[in-house]
Amino acid sequence: MPAVTFRYEGRTRQGTVQRGEVAAASREEAIALLRRQQILPTVVKPKAKGFELKLPGIGGRVSDKDLTVFTRQFATMIDAGLPLVQCLEILSQQTENKTLAKVITQIRQDVESGATLTDALKKHPKVFNDLYVNMTSAGEAGGILDTILNRLAAHIEKVMKLKKRVKSAMIYPAVVIGVAVAVLAIIMIFVIPVFAKMYEGFGATLPLPTQIVVSASNFVASWMGGGIVLGSIILLAVGIRLAYKTQKGRMIIDRLLLRLPIVGILIRKVAVAKFTRTLGTLISSGVPILDGLQIVARTAGNRVIEKAVVETRQSVSEGKTLADPLSASKVFPPMVTSMIAVGESTGALDTMLGKIADFYEEEVDVAVANLTSLLEPVMIVFLGTTVGGIVISMYLPIFKLVSVIK
Repeated sequence: MPAVTFRYEGRTRQGTVQRGEVAAASREEAIALLRRQQILPTVVKPKAKGFELKLPGIGGRVSDKDLTVFTRQFATMIDAGLPLVQCLEILSQQTENKTLAKVITQIRQDVESGATLTDALKKHPKVFNDLYVNMTSAGEAGGILDTILNRLAAHIEKVMKLKKRVKSAMIYPAVVIGVAVAVLAIIMIFVIPVFAKMYEGFGATLPLPTQIVVSASNFVASWMGGGIVLGSIILLAVGIRLAYKTQKGRMIIDRLLLRLPIVGILIRKVAVAKFTRTLGTLISSGVPILDGLQIVARTAGNRVIEKAVVETRQSVSEGKTLADPLSASKVFPPMVTSMIAVGESTGALDTMLGKIADFYEEEVDVAVANLTSLLEPVMIVFLGTTVGGIVISMYLPIFKLVSVIK
């Protein structure tokens, strides 16, 4: 049952009045929790849900960086011998992210009530995913929670760096495309109508390229034409988004993305790096391989790869090796499946997965650099050809007029 925030008012053992908030599954549980804290509650009622404004990037979410800092500090405190509840109390007070601080407070209250750390984390899936919860469970069971938390922090940092590399590859083409669209829109809406009005006085037939550009400008500049263009873009974006929410639509889109000439190679390399890094971290932390494959499938980010991992998990549950079904899926490169087979045969699967992840993370760096260096001339040629073609088509009547006069 999800936790509910209750406002309370009560008296301490010293007789002073204390007010505050407490998270619990029910009112009775909130009262019991307050009594364990030696507070005699007089008023306990659910907190009213008011309007809350959330701006992108300002509160309301926990970033990978916030989670990494929390995990590192948590591991350091546990390694220093501090009790679990005290660690959580200190972290809730010094965490700058208000959302994370509130979650840590609720986790501390659950642990104080007798719940395990794993059960307390499970109540907050938006902050702590399956990977985090399962590794924490393995750390609690094995008495190596500080070691597991350090591994988790290192894993989150590596995944965060991988995301940054991919985003950096997308920024340049997005900026160039945005500038190109803005330049073309200005030319079509404001510049070409001036030339068109000037050519009306010639009384002569305009060259075909000029007629095409003028007609396109009139269409885009008109309310109806502009509405059709804008509406088509919105409908296309909404259609893709709705299709991506369906099982079949997402599978088709993800399959097309993997087949793209350059971007598809980058997506595949990112997926392999993420798969091997996550599975290697889970196995080295003591999580069973079947549970690890289930977690990796959920966090794959691509339905084609997710399907391959799910089928691999089914094969492994039937007693087969990990490498054979991965090879049969045709999703993972032969080098990856061969190295995994060696890791299985030598009993060092987690180490081999880590080496594969290191290699493919470097490959992602190379792919990002290649993509950026390739896109730069392509974008420049596209922008130059488009704008140059429009300019030449608009000056054709002037060239024609000059040749007639000569």
